[in-house]
Amino acid sequence: MAVVSGHSHGSHHGHAHSVPDSVAAVAWMVILGDGIHNFSDGLAIGAAFASSITGGFSTSIAVFCHELPHEIGDFAVLLRAGMSAKQAIMYNCLSSLLCFLGMLIGVALGNMHSATEWIFACVGGMFLYIALVDMLPEMTSVDPKKGESPFLHLFLQVLGIVMGSSIMLVIAIFEHDIKRAFG
Repeated sequence: MAVVSGHSHGSHHGHAHSVPDSVAAVAWMVILGDGIHNFSDGLAIGAAFASSITGGFSTSIAVFCHELPHEIGDFAVLLRAGMSAKQAIMYNCLSSLLCFLGMLIGVALGNMHSATEWIFACVGGMFLYIALVDMLPEMTSVDPKKGESPFLHLFLQVLGIVMGSSIMLVIAIFEHDIKRAFG
C-alpha cells in the first residue's frame, strides 16, 4: 500500500492515508457505508428476534431480500472503482461481519421493550441516509465517453427499485402467513 499525503483536487491534508493508489476513494466509502448498513441490519434483526421469533424471521427475510441485490451492487461498484474481484469479495465479506455485531447488540438492547421501538426508528433513518449518501452519487455517474448509456442505467435503476418495492409489498401482503409459518 502506498501512503498518500494529499489529494489532487485542491484540498491538502496534513495527515497520511494508507490507501492503494489503484483504488478510488469511492470504493472505501462504499465499504464504510456498507459496514454501517450491515450493522444497522443486524440491529434490526436482533431487536426483532428479541421481540418475537416470528418478527425475527420476517425481518431476516426482508433484510436478505434487500441485502442480496445491495451486495451485488456494491461488488460491481468496487470492481468499477479499481479493486480486483478477490479484494472486492474480501472487503464485502469483512463489512458483512458487522451484521453479527449489530445483531448481538440488537438482541441485548431488544430485551428492553422501549428500546426496540427506538432501534427500529434509528435503523429506518440509517437506511434512508445510507441509501442517499452511499448509492445516489454512484447512480448519477454515467460516462457516455465509455459507451455507457444513461437510458440503460436509468432502466436498470428503475427496475431495481420496482423489484425491491415488489418484494416488500409481497412480504407486507403475506406477513400474517409468514408469522403463522414460523409461529
